[in-house]
Amino acid sequence: MRLPNPSEGLANTLYQRRQKLAQLVDFPVLLWSGGVRSRNFPANIYPFRASSHFLYFAGLSLVDTVIHLEGGKLTLFMDDPDPGSALWHGDKSPHAIASLKLSVPTPHFPKSELTLKTQNAATVRVQDLATIGEMERILKRPVIAPVAATGQDLALIKAIINLRLCHDPAALSELKKAAAVTVKAHQAGILATPTASQESDIRAAMEAVIIAHNMTCSYNSIVTTEGQVLHNELYHNPLKSGDLLLADVGAETPGGWAGDVTRTWPVSGTFSPTQADIYDVVLAAHDACIEQVKPGVEYRDIHLLATAVITEGLVDLGILRGQVTELVEKDAHALFFPHGIGHLLGLDVHDMEDLGDLAGYAPGRKRSDRFGLGFLRLNRPLAPGMLVTIEPGFYQVPAILNNPKNRQTYRDIVNWEQLEKFADVRGIRIEDDVLVTDSGWEVLTAALPSQRHQITK
Repeated sequence: MRLPNPSEGLANTLYQRRQKLAQLVDFPVLLWSGGVRSRNFPANIYPFRASSHFLYFAGLSLVDTVIHLEGGKLTLFMDDPDPGSALWHGDKSPHAIASLKLSVPTPHFPKSELTLKTQNAATVRVQDLATIGEMERILKRPVIAPVAATGQDLALIKAIINLRLCHDPAALSELKKAAAVTVKAHQAGILATPTASQESDIRAAMEAVIIAHNMTCSYNSIVTTEGQVLHNELYHNPLKSGDLLLADVGAETPGGWAGDVTRTWPVSGTFSPTQADIYDVVLAAHDACIEQVKPGVEYRDIHLLATAVITEGLVDLGILRGQVTELVEKDAHALFFPHGIGHLLGLDVHDMEDLGDLAGYAPGRKRSDRFGLGFLRLNRPLAPGMLVTIEPGFYQVPAILNNPKNRQTYRDIVNWEQLEKFADVRGIRIEDDVLVTDSGWEVLTAALPSQRHQITK
């Protein structure tokens, strides 16, 4: 009996994605993978990661490669590496790699022949400047940022959003793998804490798990006792009894699919009474929001539910004064919960955010200028196949709490003396990856506990 070849399944998935794209656009498409970037001298480069839009249709992380899509057909344009590079990097002929992984004959040509395919072609700009320059030279026109795209480029972007918003079975399989390894990484971090002396020890334990599973981090890991810095990528602080450690770490599969999870736990293994109180408020918001995930529900409403639960909890603790509804309308919650409840998750950890709000916001919707809504990354009704994060938090950010304008605006709303009793709570966030199913939700990262009595075990 012939055993199934995983690469054949990948090839079929990619073929189906290209056919769906062909049903949405009637013009040719050119997508660049992007190039390598040097850190400080040409040979010392950052790890390469292909453009997510390229990966979605090509499935291969090939450097400096372009795909031509038309009528559902794929053509690769790539150049063989300089023969001298084999001494340092081995034989990495992109043609051989493509044939091996796709398991199907794939037409390929040198990039010098790309000019024959540029007429009427649409594209999406990548991130590195060198590739943008090449795109503009070959297409003989400016290639502007997606948020300002017009014409066929904008039509292509909208078609890609249409395809990538809800994940196909192959994508979900990859995302579940990323979630499983992400969970294992967090478990390793928790287990490493009792013998760790500084943040870097825990980060090393977590990223070692990801590397051991032949994956990479889907973003720069956040492993810190300074949890009030939302994207704190430093990890040099010593660990002290009484500290909370916030770990926001995710795995990315070789195909580029991301996991994204946050847990917060006490370095000593025991939450202080004030830490426990705030943790339970954040957890209540986390659990309430997940319960509301289902098709047709507005993600903005889930965010507003989080703001209400957090606000009610802070009123109960004596930190805020007033009625919950009025406090949310005044954005009092944003003093402590300034960001949105989460975001899309897929090939990018903030999926398709290179497209600006075109992906995150439904047509006709714009970001609010309110203090409590301005950082909402997703404002769409949920649909089956969407993968979102749910990540409420509580933070004491000096730049927010000590801002003279905020002090004046909320002088009678915040009980500043009571807040001082919670000085040992700098930042708490609890985040899970939640799939919208046909009838409700599935937490892909449910194997990682979030209850206080479980998180430290």
